[in-house]
Order: sequence, then structure tokens, then C-alpha cells
Amino acid sequence: MLLSYFFIISLVLFSSATAHSLAAPPLPAYQLTARPWTPLQVEREAYLDPVERLCRHIGQYQDSDGAIIDPFLEREHQYSTPYFAFTVGVLARAGRALDLVPNGIAAMEHATLSVEQGNNAIPDQHGEFYLGSLAEALGFYAEHVPEETLVRWRTRLEAPLLHIIEGVDVKINNWRAYAMRGEWLRVQAGLTDAAAARNFIEDGWRNRTQRARMALDTWSLYQDWSSAPQSHAVEAVGRGNLLGLVHAGYDGASADEMRLHVERGTATSLLLQDPTGQCPPNGRTDNHVFNDVLYQLLFEIMAEREAAAGNPLRAGQYRRAAMLAFESIQRWEREDAPFAGAYSITKNHFPIDMRVGYQPASNWTNYTGATMFHLAEAWLLRQTAIDERPAPAEIGGFAAVMDPAFGSVAINAGGMHVFLNLRGDVVPKYAEFWTPLGIARFARAGWDSRLGPSDGVYSREARGGVTFGPTWRPGRRWTRVSEHAANFRGTLDIVFVHPLLARCVIVYHQETGVSGPVFYQELTITPDGVFSRLRAPGTDQFGLTLPLLRDDGRTLNIAVSDGIASTSYPDDVGNGDEQHFIALDANPIIEPDGDAILSAYGYLLPMRQTATGDVLHTFVYPRSPDEPTARNVRDSFSITDDGFTSVLGKVAGTLYTGRSSAGGLGDRIDITGDGQDDAILSRPCGFLVQHEAGTIIAIETDAEVDVEINGRTHRLTAHAPLILE
Repeated sequence: MLLSYFFIISLVLFSSATAHSLAAPPLPAYQLTARPWTPLQVEREAYLDPVERLCRHIGQYQDSDGAIIDPFLEREHQYSTPYFAFTVGVLARAGRALDLVPNGIAAMEHATLSVEQGNNAIPDQHGEFYLGSLAEALGFYAEHVPEETLVRWRTRLEAPLLHIIEGVDVKINNWRAYAMRGEWLRVQAGLTDAAAARNFIEDGWRNRTQRARMALDTWSLYQDWSSAPQSHAVEAVGRGNLLGLVHAGYDGASADEMRLHVERGTATSLLLQDPTGQCPPNGRTDNHVFNDVLYQLLFEIMAEREAAAGNPLRAGQYRRAAMLAFESIQRWEREDAPFAGAYSITKNHFPIDMRVGYQPASNWTNYTGATMFHLAEAWLLRQTAIDERPAPAEIGGFAAVMDPAFGSVAINAGGMHVFLNLRGDVVPKYAEFWTPLGIARFARAGWDSRLGPSDGVYSREARGGVTFGPTWRPGRRWTRVSEHAANFRGTLDIVFVHPLLARCVIVYHQETGVSGPVFYQELTITPDGVFSRLRAPGTDQFGLTLPLLRDDGRTLNIAVSDGIASTSYPDDVGNGDEQHFIALDANPIIEPDGDAILSAYGYLLPMRQTATGDVLHTFVYPRSPDEPTARNVRDSFSITDDGFTSVLGKVAGTLYTGRSSAGGLGDRIDITGDGQDDAILSRPCGFLVQHEAGTIIAIETDAEVDVEINGRTHRLTAHAPLILE
């Protein structure tokens, strides 16, 4: 195998001596997509539409002192007030919602007074979150308040840092990153001494764990060390503040090293975003809407930085990824009074007081505040007109294996995205197990990934878990791999990766000496779906758990018949997309496997596909309305020695042929199946062709080669797509 064809993320550890020669994350070099692609063209001003809705909604909870009072807690909570003040200021800067300016002024008055009174007077002792938001907000109100008011606010915000935060030795996880960025923003606003701020920031980076959290991670992600496995949601918070610090022009001694890690970590996160714009599932604070907005903000920062560095391709990918994240959250806009126009805190439509998927810190005004705050920041930071390009999650061609501390993997071929947890939570955090063992997400470009499902779950109350993974019967009761995080792990063997085709094997095995089966789950991932081949040598009764999203606050349509288990939204809610799990063996058995279990997205109903032989074959088919039916796929599906064929397409070894694209590793391709090669390359290489009804319209290779198409020879250079007229 030629390594140039495989965008495989290996687990390479490094030391400080090699920190400045770290390999960049292997983002796809290909530019063509497997599926037809069109720009989203989300205008910058569109970011402010939900910001204004959210500000108007939160403004109704303001009391006579200017504080934002959470309607459920019936008190001021965390950073709700300064975030409201900041966001109203941004709207005023944009010439919008000027009628809210008095509310913003009242919030500034109250929040700055809290800072003056010190950390114990700040709600929930969240002084770290007040520093940057209020320092930036000052400038937004300069033309809206008398000079003496501005002077009063500035004087309050000049309070010593250790008067505002609890101390140097405490809250040194992601909270310290908030404080570091906040101190630098205070420097830029002329509110504190620059030398003292640099000392604090350098101390935070070198001595208070901030450097270690990123530099010891395989791909410079931020390890919060607040759960095991690490949380991808909290990761983005820590990394985001440090990226914001760098982007704000921090010039201390460690600035270059910080820049290296935050840019590298954010590039890695391009591989973790799903093709519908969602940040990764699972982990503490997982599946909260504001997490997608935080990814949006970080991608906007990187789009600007790449544009300034003269990298239009990467800048366009970051801009596209930011737009995907923005579009993603619209699925969770609420319609119920009095919350209409706001977004759910977590990704469902259950009544808010049910607190589905919440952690203790999850409340209405603070996390709604975080959503509008980061949206407003994204608007501020988006300054450059950049042509969007397909995001890595829409292109595919990678198997992104994260650090063992996270234990997660994102595999993507042609926009078909699989998110796998190689380990699950063993110790609960806030009485919850946030990360289940197994495949937690299936997503596909241009398809409603909520149906995937978009997450998995393990519930201590239900004494059960649901992921796409093996199940077996050691005695009278069936059990699932998601219920055995204490004893089982997954190990991934990557066989082949290309933007149109990925092959890998997940080996589920014991790690604690407890006896049990070993499972080999071979996955073949194409732009159309995922073919699974499950074996359990020596195990008589085994099967595969098929997770169906049943209810996310709206009841979905569940259907199980003729070896196909399916879920979809009703016509008045969904867009016609469907998720199908298709059993491919003769006389298939699919039956319920217990009660539905509540995840952050909704109730996941476990179905069990039981093996009737030594091997269990399944096809995961995310279907859009204009695509072949699940029955057509099942009836046409034929498993071959080196792949499979169906009405959707064909896999043969290292080649894939589908309805809009074809390619892989080789020197020729027959797209129409008539026995005649439609493209012939001068030597084997990686290649991808786009076609319309068999007529090639574009081709890209990963090497300099000649290609013959329709009797004409074209000279191609690596990753310079040729568009044919």
C-alpha cells in the first residue's frame, strides 16, 4: 500500500523537544466530493437574526437592577448578565435592536458592579467569564452612555484579577483558559497592566496545566481532565479560549507555541465535525446546541487566519464548516411558547423542565446566553469575503483516531460519517455516563443526521445502553457491548481509506481478564452507507444492536418488517429522510431488545438483529426521498468476494462505483458496467471522478498522470481537479 493514498491519523506521541515539528493533521487533499455539492451562501448578517431573537427572549427575564433572572432557577445564574450585555452591544454596533440598548446598559451597570464587589458577589463565582465579555463590551456602549458612566464602568473593570477570580491555584481546567483570554482582552481595553497580564498568562500556560492539556494530546486537542474518556464538548471550550487569545494578538513568550497547538487542534476538529455541521457526540456537556455554535466561531477565526496567510482553499473549508455549524442548530429552534424562536439547550424538543441531557450547569439563561454570545462573536470576527469550499466532512477520505484519553474515532468516506467510541465511561460524572462504548453516530452529507442516530447512551437508571455494536447472550439475558465499558474496549484496524471508500475492522475485546467473547466488526463505508460484517468466533448466540430514534419530543415513525428496521420523522416535521438498518442474511431476525433508553437527543429504541450463522451482515442506509427504497437496496444487494453490489453502487477491492461518483485506487474504472473502461490512467494511483448518468464531468487524482476519457488524453497534476465540458 502507498501511504499517500491513506489519510490515516496515527497515534504519535511527542515531547516538548519536538513540539515545533509536529505533523499537521492529515486533512483530505482531495477537493471533489462524492455527492453533488452547492455553496450554502450564508450571509454574515444571517448570524445576527437568531442573536436578536435570543436577546429579545432573554431580555424579558431582566429585573429592575439589570440582572438576568433564570426563569427556572428564579435567580441570576453564572454569566447570563454580562453575556446579554455583550450581545446587545454587538447588535447595537450592527445598527440592530437599538430599542434593547437601555437593557444592555442596565446589564452592564449590574455586571460591572458585581465585578467591583468581587468574586463572591459574582453569581456562582464565575468571574473568569466576566473578564473578556465585559472588556469587549465597553467599546460597544461608548456612544450610548455619558462619559461618566463609561468611566465608572472602566474603573470597576480595573479591579485586580485576584479580586475577580477565586485564586491562582484553583479552577485551572478550561476556566483558566477563560481567565487567560479575558486578561489579554482587559489589556487591549486598557484595563490592566500588560506585563502583569503576560505573567499570569505565561503562568497559566506553563505552570497551571494549560500547556500540558494540549501538548500531551496526540493532536493538540484540549484535555479538560474532568471525565474519562475526555469530553469533546468541553475540549472545544478550552481550545476555543486559547485560540481566541492567540487571535487577539497575544505576544508573550509562549505565543508561538500556543498558536501551533490551537491551530493544529482546530484543524483536527474539522475531521470531527459531521457533514451536517454537528460537533462530536458524547462526553460531559455533550450534545448541547451551543457546542455547535462554538465550533462555528472557531472555524470563523481560522477562516480569517488562513485567508490572511494566503491559503484560500483551507480558508474556504473553514468558512464552509462554520456555515454548516450555523445551519445545524436551526433544527433545534423551539416553537412552544414562551420559548418560541429560542433554541433548546440540548438537541431535542422535550419540555425544557425535563432537563433531558443536561449537566448541573445546564440552565436556560446561561446556555442560551452562550449560544447568542458565540453567534455574536462569530459575526464580529467574520470580516473577509471567502469563497466556501467543501468541508473535510463532506469530502471524506480519513480515519481520524483521537488520543486514547478521548478514545474516539471519526471515519468518513464521501460524506458518510461514522463516529466510534473505542471506550466508554466507567466512572459517572454528575451521576451520568456520558460516553457509551460502540458506534454512536451515523451521519451523511445532505441528510438529517438526527436519525443516524446522532448519539448513543448508557443509562444507570435503565441499566442499559444503546449503540450500534455487538450483543450476545451469555445466559438467559441478552447483553450489549455498550453495557460493558468496565471490561471491554474497541481496537481499530484501518485497512484502506479513500474519499470514496473506507475499510476497517473494530475488534471488541476484554481488557480486565473477565472472560467473554471477542467480536470482529468489519466496516465498509461508502458515500451511500455502511456495510457491516460481524463475526464472533466461538460464540453461539450473538447479534447486533440497531438503534432507532423513537421520540425526541416528537414521536417518530418506527417500522420493522422483512428484515428492515427504520425510523423517520412525520411529514409535518421532517423532510422525507429515513434511516434504515437492512439485514442482508437469509431469514433475517430483527426484534425488540428491551425498552427505549433516553439519550440527549431522545429515546433510542434498541432492536436486535440476531445471527443465524457464523456471520451477520447489515447495511446501514441513510436514505433521502429521491433515492432507491430500502427494499430495492435489500433485494439488489449481493455480497461478493471483494465487496458487494446493489442498486446504489458497487465495491470491488479498492474501487467504488456509485450513482454520482466513482474511483479509488487503481488505473481504470468502468462506470456504466458495460465492460468498457470509461477512464484509463497511465499508472495506478488514487483518483475520483464525478459523473452524470455515466458521463464523466470531473476527475481528480493524487499523482501526476495521464488519463484517457472518451478517446481524449488529459494531463493531470496531483489534486488539481479537471472539469470536463
